[in-house]
Amino acid sequence: MTEEPTPETLESDKPIKQRKNALYLGVSDELAENMQSGWADTELHDLRPIPQAEHTARRRAALSARFPGERLVIPAGNLKTRSNDTEYSFRASSEYAHLTGDQTQDGVLVLEPTGATGHTATLYLLPRSNRANGEFWLDGQGELWVGRRNSLSEGEQLYGLPCADVREVAGALAEASGPVRIVRGHDAGLEAALTDKVTAERDEELKSFLSELRLVKDEFEIAELQKAVDSTVRGFEDVVRVLDKAEATSERYIEGTFFLRARVEGNDIGYGSICAAGPHATTLHWVRNDGPVRPGELLLLDAGVETHTLYTADVTRTMPINGTFSPLQRKIYDAVYAAQEAGIAAVKPGGKYRDFHDAAQRVLVTHLVEWGLVEGPVDRVLELGLQRRWTLHGTGHMLGIDVHDCAVARRETYSDGTLEPGMCLTVEPGLYFQADDLTVPEEYRGIGVRIEDDILVTEDGNRNMSAALPRTADEIEQWMARLKG
Repeated sequence: MTEEPTPETLESDKPIKQRKNALYLGVSDELAENMQSGWADTELHDLRPIPQAEHTARRRAALSARFPGERLVIPAGNLKTRSNDTEYSFRASSEYAHLTGDQTQDGVLVLEPTGATGHTATLYLLPRSNRANGEFWLDGQGELWVGRRNSLSEGEQLYGLPCADVREVAGALAEASGPVRIVRGHDAGLEAALTDKVTAERDEELKSFLSELRLVKDEFEIAELQKAVDSTVRGFEDVVRVLDKAEATSERYIEGTFFLRARVEGNDIGYGSICAAGPHATTLHWVRNDGPVRPGELLLLDAGVETHTLYTADVTRTMPINGTFSPLQRKIYDAVYAAQEAGIAAVKPGGKYRDFHDAAQRVLVTHLVEWGLVEGPVDRVLELGLQRRWTLHGTGHMLGIDVHDCAVARRETYSDGTLEPGMCLTVEPGLYFQADDLTVPEEYRGIGVRIEDDILVTEDGNRNMSAALPRTADEIEQWMARLKG
């Protein structure tokens, strides 16, 4: 990584970050003049709208109808420092990306009320970096350092919205009157500008509504989720093919292999990959991925590719590292598979969201009682939640532009709600016997099994979007044998 030149200020008087030990201490008049000319016009014309533009317009219309007469502010967020003068990769807020399709840093969507009903939407963006004052090559976020931004005119063509300079939005909002709501947690500067105009309760209502707006996916979202799932399937196949190399190194080889697939076909991974071998499989969110990969043990791989449009898959398979389940591993795996089958069967329009969880948990408890690990009857165990010692988590969650999508929706519309066509959720029961759990026979300890698929609610039932990956124990063994050659 090269160091940026650091003159004291740009000609616009905008201060820029100085590096104490920069090699260039200033800019000569001759160099400044030279850098202002000799550049081709790269403005793009006749751009086509992004594929989701018609959908983002419909989502904004629903938002407008829900909060008539109120000014609504939805920020993309800002860069966050990783260390010193390096930043984390930017990821736009889900609310902003869902309503605009844009993913650039510092962007802000503002809906200005037009009266008792209706709004005018404006997308505030950073314009192209200034060439007249040298910003494009002197500023750390200038075009020659981090790449070209779209012009405001290009933004209007792409997103189907009027676009304005985001550097003016804080001042405009500070002077605005009337009720205002903002999605908090993404842009501290905007929140400070609106501090005397907003309330936490009203802002939470806005965020909850935007979360609920994502409960039912449109055709664009479903297609993007399927792309993410299909790429994820190929990533799992990649991992199986290199398990011998992972045995010679560590779980990191598995993590890197899947990430390569995500980078080649998608944008990123939707969450930290869980590449849990052996007893690490009993840790639900094992993301250190620094442990050994040993034949005779199980690998629990929970991973998902995130597409360019930020929709992510979330799939888990548990597989024997040497390609063959031991009798006990198979017994536990088959119990989890039976629970998942019951859960998936319960996913249907008109059913309660909780139905798939209840169905899967009942199957798991039945097996735990049969194995003598907990005293029945089954209904007693379920009522007291005693199975949670070994099942730990809920059986699934909504999936979409976030891996745990719609997370701040109201309970009555989510966990206590009713399933509708277009909803997408995971079904992921598991059994986890900790290495230090003295309440189970020694041979169980250190075994963790989870099976997770991405399920779309359809008009007449459901569709397993990740069905291309095998699920039964026999299918897993055959699949691994074929891929390993």
